[in-house]
Amino acid sequence: MKRPGRYAAGAAVAGVPLALAVLGPFFVGEPGARAASFTPGGGHWLGTDFVGRDVLDQVLLGGRPVVLVALAATALAYLVALPVGLVSALTHRRWLEETLMRPLDVLLAVPSLLMLLLVAAAFPPGAVGLALLVALVSVPDAARIVRAAAAEAASRPAVEALRMQGESWWRLAVGYVGRSILRTLAADAGIRLTGALYLVATAAFLGIGVAPDASDWAVMVDRNRAGLFIQPWAVVVPALLIVALTMGSNLLVDAAMEHRAPAGRTPRDRVRSEPAPRAPVPPRKGRRP
Repeated sequence: MKRPGRYAAGAAVAGVPLALAVLGPFFVGEPGARAASFTPGGGHWLGTDFVGRDVLDQVLLGGRPVVLVALAATALAYLVALPVGLVSALTHRRWLEETLMRPLDVLLAVPSLLMLLLVAAAFPPGAVGLALLVALVSVPDAARIVRAAAAEAASRPAVEALRMQGESWWRLAVGYVGRSILRTLAADAGIRLTGALYLVATAAFLGIGVAPDASDWAVMVDRNRAGLFIQPWAVVVPALLIVALTMGSNLLVDAAMEHRAPAGRTPRDRVRSEPAPRAPVPPRKGRRP
């Protein structure tokens, strides 16, 4: 698929859940009387859930918490991972690198679901606590990606030349190394956002940081899965919206990271492709030139 096609496909796939997350709550009216109408009809276009709430209203209301928490958790993870990774890659002090990276390696060895359960009690319930929790789980892996990409850029001769010229650490870290790893960070951001959505949904399944009756897509899937064959819309619709959001985000990132083919060869390419001129052959002795 070509680059414009990737953009169009990603925008179309991710646009629906994003639009519902942003605009959905404005289309929800006053809550009416609860009815046990699992099949669509009677004013309930998608039927009702296991407690009699309108499924369509829950879909319109449930996207904003998932999207906002995932985006906030991804941003918070990079706010911590970026300075840690850049300092570890650019420092010449071994003890500083070990101090920054070894605790993250210990956290990385702990499974994410187990970490969710262990630290859930330390965070306040609600969207803020869930965003902090997901960000904490995402920091170790993100910091390792930043450190690996920055270490490769920091080993280039240009960085050594800037150091010999007395450039500041900020100029090295942000002005050169940071700009060099933007493509890697953008590619990792799509994966990180997908992981954040997965952790947010998992936390909702486990009842961590989310009320059991909250209007949330992940909570809808968890609370209605027992009646999947009786009321499939309460499970299928929010699950498809979560999948569409993750797939669309990755398509957009892939399109942004795809290299654009050059329109023509540059003068340097033409010089490299042309054969080198032959040196003149000196005349043999005893013969006139």
